[in-house]
Amino acid sequence: MRVVGVSEFGGPEALRVHEAPEPHAGPGEVRLRVEAAAVNPTDAALRAGWFKERREGHEPPYVPGMDAAGVIDEIGAGTATDLRVGDAVMAVVVPRGAHGAYSEHLVLPAESVVRAPAGADLVAASTLPMNGLTARLALDELGLEPGRTLVVTGAAGALGGYVIQLAKADGLRVIADAADEDRELVESLGADVIVARGEGFAQRVREVEPEGAHGAVDAALLDADIEPAVGDGGGIATVRGFSAEPGRGLRYLPVFVARYAEERAELDRLREQAERGTLTLRVADTYPAEKVADAHRRFESGGVRGRLVITF
Repeated sequence: MRVVGVSEFGGPEALRVHEAPEPHAGPGEVRLRVEAAAVNPTDAALRAGWFKERREGHEPPYVPGMDAAGVIDEIGAGTATDLRVGDAVMAVVVPRGAHGAYSEHLVLPAESVVRAPAGADLVAASTLPMNGLTARLALDELGLEPGRTLVVTGAAGALGGYVIQLAKADGLRVIADAADEDRELVESLGADVIVARGEGFAQRVREVEPEGAHGAVDAALLDADIEPAVGDGGGIATVRGFSAEPGRGLRYLPVFVARYAEERAELDRLREQAERGTLTLRVADTYPAEKVADAHRRFESGGVRGRLVITF
């Protein structure tokens, strides 16, 4: 089967199509014939050589990809699941060595796979699992009650957009950042207040929320610069592991989606919310597997709204 990965870490040009042995599903597992895999920041980090320690004991190629959508074509013996061969599904993937979503066939725990949202094609479905679960986990970690105020940075991005929509579904008031060209998009996602992004963002939040927000999800990686936007005792969910001891009773909550990788009920809840229109699946463009380097170049150039998707 074809996989897309790297033999040596580097820039987008390091990505190549490789042949790999076809995997088969064992007990508790299902196999997907992958049709779409979304491009995420973690994919670019893996390609560039971050997380090298996680590749120890694995032979190259190292295959990125945390989001997959396709069709079930094999179910392991004794696997307890309501899925059937032929079902259109989406899945969250935790890459390990040659195990990543940029693969023609993918074997996963059945608990990482749910049916694709009705009415959505597989390209659109591939944009939901990793970012949707990250957004859900961040909000669960914060644990804000309805009526509380949440700050969201990186609001126009895929993760930030899901955070806004899930937060509104949870009954929260959302203050989000946006560049001028993204204000209409962020407003359409449901933000209650939009504040200009960039230097001075936290101070602008205080102008509309003098006591500070009750919590924040920092998808823009502002790190410590977001602290003044959050009131005493509030929580800040971070997505690249940033943490500190900021004082004022503030708490950093680093979020790692692997924690929810086999929480099937959470992924299925996202499916239901997508079907109801609570969540918007945004596809920026598609690239065939042979053009994956072009997709990574475009991704790293910035400004992409929605997800780029690799197709097999």
